[in-house]
Amino acid sequence: MKIKTHRLSNALAWLLSYGFKLLFATLRIRFYCVNEAARPYSQAGGQYFVYPIWHDSMAAPIFSGRQPSMVALVGAHTDGSYVSTILRSVGIGSVRGSSSRGGSQALRQLLVDTEGKHIVLTPDGPRGPRRQLKPGLAFMASRTGKAIVPTAFASTSAWYPRGKWTELMIPKPFSTLYGLAGQPIEVPRKASKEELDEFTRRIQATMDYLDELCTRLATGELDGETAIRLAASIPESVVSNVAATDGDQRAAA
Repeated sequence: MKIKTHRLSNALAWLLSYGFKLLFATLRIRFYCVNEAARPYSQAGGQYFVYPIWHDSMAAPIFSGRQPSMVALVGAHTDGSYVSTILRSVGIGSVRGSSSRGGSQALRQLLVDTEGKHIVLTPDGPRGPRRQLKPGLAFMASRTGKAIVPTAFASTSAWYPRGKWTELMIPKPFSTLYGLAGQPIEVPRKASKEELDEFTRRIQATMDYLDELCTRLATGELDGETAIRLAASIPESVVSNVAATDGDQRAAA
């Protein structure tokens, strides 16, 4: 029974992947990078990065283009099997694990298997809260030596089917999908817990800021050059606001 179920799951995942490929073939895709060396849709040139993507945006980068040097950290939960199969259909390898189940083992596997590859992961999965960065991202970057490239995606028109704890952005046919990659953030290899907490707040603030810029791209409020210029340097007031919010949440707890 398990074999049949596994085969059926694989077949459904491949069918879903094919449907997404057909959908994305109709889209106009505009992807902007602050640092062209960190563009994920080109052959890596000797420097490798970690790309965090919010769980509700994960379909966008998977089907927007070929990623020749990429491996994904996929949750150990049941849905992870579907995701791994879909990733395999577009040429992306996967390592199974999460911050709550198998995270340490997955990190060790990442250290072994990601030499010469980028890493992509959803830092708010698998259970949320939605778009709330978990501290494991900064820790993983410090141990792998790969700089973090914050990302954001938005579409001019999309569906947002609701899941267990978040929704999924699915661009509508013939819409325009925008992607924005920020300046790489390097985390020291021997960062202390306090430093990792600070980097976590900075990455959270940067991804929130990029999301706002990407949404403004999709609404036509910004052009690509302006978005790149604004994304190149995140205002310190944005970081300070995230730090203050984090402090308020700890005080309330």
